[in-house]
Amino acid sequence: MKVVTAQEMRQIDQQTIEQIGIPGAVLMEHAGSEVVRILREHFPECQRVGIVVGKGNNGGDGLVVARQLAHAGQPIQIFLVSPPESFAGDALTNLQIAQRLALPITPVLSDGELKGLKSQLASSDLIVDSIFGTGLRGGVHGFIGDVIACINRSGKPVVGIDLPSGLSADTGIAEGACVQASHTVTIGLPKRGNLIHPGAALTGQLDVVDIGFPPSVIDAQDIQINWTRPSDAARILPPRPTHSHKGTYGRVFVVAGSVGMTGAAALTSAGALRAGAGLVTLGTPKNLNPILEVKLTEVMTLPLPETAEGSLASEAKIDIIEAIERTKSVLAIGPGLSQHPETVSLVHSVIRESDTPTVIDADGINALAKSTDVLSSLSPQTVLTPHPGEMARLLGGTIKALERDRIGLAQRFAQDHNVTLVLKGAPTVVAREDGEVWINSTGNAGMATGGMGDVLTGLIAGLMAQKISAFDAAVLGVYLHGLAADLIAKKIGLHGLMAGDVLNNVPEAIKRCGAPC
Repeated sequence: MKVVTAQEMRQIDQQTIEQIGIPGAVLMEHAGSEVVRILREHFPECQRVGIVVGKGNNGGDGLVVARQLAHAGQPIQIFLVSPPESFAGDALTNLQIAQRLALPITPVLSDGELKGLKSQLASSDLIVDSIFGTGLRGGVHGFIGDVIACINRSGKPVVGIDLPSGLSADTGIAEGACVQASHTVTIGLPKRGNLIHPGAALTGQLDVVDIGFPPSVIDAQDIQINWTRPSDAARILPPRPTHSHKGTYGRVFVVAGSVGMTGAAALTSAGALRAGAGLVTLGTPKNLNPILEVKLTEVMTLPLPETAEGSLASEAKIDIIEAIERTKSVLAIGPGLSQHPETVSLVHSVIRESDTPTVIDADGINALAKSTDVLSSLSPQTVLTPHPGEMARLLGGTIKALERDRIGLAQRFAQDHNVTLVLKGAPTVVAREDGEVWINSTGNAGMATGGMGDVLTGLIAGLMAQKISAFDAAVLGVYLHGLAADLIAKKIGLHGLMAGDVLNNVPEAIKRCGAPC
């Protein structure tokens, strides 16, 4: 599903009206109808609805909602937070209709009227926020900020139309006051601000409704940002034909582990198997090999030369390159390797000399950050999976700056270095070398524990081994990783959720994506 900026949404709206000939009033009516449908679906027990209305098209949508609810016999109250003379266009038309129908309208334009709003919202079962939509520029302060504070303090469920009022459609940041919505019904297509934190948290549960924007108009915008939906994951999922064997599903060679970090090696290797790879081999320091042979019954191991400190030595490169070339494996490198100088040198050498599809994570990325010229050696079938700290080190910047432009930074990095980038976090974004980006919305706060990234690295490598592109493997791997965590969280909750729980629930996540039992 495409994800738009405010400008892209304005262009879609304008072209639908001017080029296709669908009147704005018709689109507004459809938007109101869809919001009413969602209200009935999610809040069937709510009786009295308070609709807080601003002067723009967002307010016009709210007035349609009010009219349709009142027509169905539901008690409503309209709270007008902009003077009637400031309304224009289709919003004005719907205000005039509401006035002629004698719908209950309460102006909230002064501090005295604001006090009355507090008590009236308290008597509502549900609040609809239609003050600002995508047209908002800058932060909300002053009197409207006080109105928003009143909504947030009401203790009532709040449904935002398009965006919670006060939220930037493009950045997901609120520069001033912002409505905390329980649900948001976004019109036509999701906005970036609906999906990027803190906007995603302010949005609450997100419903996207179709109001009739023609696909041809949407396609003409050349929108590069997408939201991964279940149908996308199902489309990418590799087939599992009945006449297959383990060689059908490819090989993964994992280079991971050091003293104290056997878990990272184990989780990555098992993740590749859970993704469906046919054969997995783990290359690890030789003194750790006996431990990992016990931990990983289904994984083959290759003991490699090690340093005195228990990490991989630089001479391990010969065995690693030979194993990759012999088996034609996908390479997963980095988890738990350590930042020992010899190991860093090993990572540089392997990346420079191997042209096999590769997933680089954790200490593999830290090694790249120490010598960024190695980035020029990466092939287009390379996936990097940094968390924000690793990404900041790679860019030489700060986590704070990164989080303010998560999509843009990921997009530019993938284009500059001709790779697939998985920027982990809330939400994880996957960027491709041509500028396409997919935003993932599976996953939960229970995943904030050690080992989760190792599982993801294995999943992506295991999917790549099944002959799907690096980018598709990254999109699907991220989606399955989060979905597995969501499924297990429903059973055990968020506290105490471990990487091993997610690993073991991957097959169920794959089945939910449409894989046959």
